[in-house]
Amino acid sequence: MNDVKDVQSEKDLRNIPLKHVGIKGLRWPIELRDKARGTQHSVAEVTLAVDLPHDMRGTHMSRFVECLRTLGPVGLADVEAILDQLKQHLQAERAFIELKFPYFVTKKAPVSGMEAPMDIDCVYKAEKGEKLRWRITAVVPVQTLCPCSKEISEYGAHNQRAWAKLEVEAQEMVWLEELVEYAEASASTPLYGLLKRPDEKYVTEHAYENPRFVEDAVREVALRLEADKRITWYRAEVESMESIHNHNAFAVVEKGENECY
Repeated sequence: MNDVKDVQSEKDLRNIPLKHVGIKGLRWPIELRDKARGTQHSVAEVTLAVDLPHDMRGTHMSRFVECLRTLGPVGLADVEAILDQLKQHLQAERAFIELKFPYFVTKKAPVSGMEAPMDIDCVYKAEKGEKLRWRITAVVPVQTLCPCSKEISEYGAHNQRAWAKLEVEAQEMVWLEELVEYAEASASTPLYGLLKRPDEKYVTEHAYENPRFVEDAVREVALRLEADKRITWYRAEVESMESIHNHNAFAVVEKGENECY
């Protein structure tokens, strides 16, 4: 193997450094830290990348997968260890990782108490040069009920499923379950995987007594994220799949300015 030419390490004379070079679309089994049960297993769509100096022609793609093999239960320290390995093995100043995966939370019906899992689309994203930057995203299904519709209608009000997307940057581990709680508390009502008739009655009436525009919901999310001192930056979006329109409604709030990575 020593006589195989290392083409990637050839010098490049075009003098153009590259921001991200790596692999994406890799599906990989992962073990996630679960606040209630310790751990749970999922499958992630993985992106791994490093920066590439202006004078290096290419990187060694196989080394990305080699580093990923050491990934344990995913937490802040585990992700940082992967980034450190990428920097070391690929001789890079900066490394990047993104993990997209479904995460399951156990929801208990409000009246019957019956339990069932509900899936949340989540993303872990991190980059490390000299310092680690870490972002967590959770897309939480909720329900919104229109305050205007309730006010002007003699009976009923239009209501619909909505999505609360919370993206946060933190210096400490923020549990996905906590982001789910922030989102659900900000909407008209949470959603559940399993409901019996008494539960349906409760959820319907609870939403009616708690009407929220998307503007209301996203501001409620912001109040909860602001109160969490671990969180240094956030972007929250609530999108409602309108039941009486052929378009969606949405609202976004972002804390300060923070360049995406």
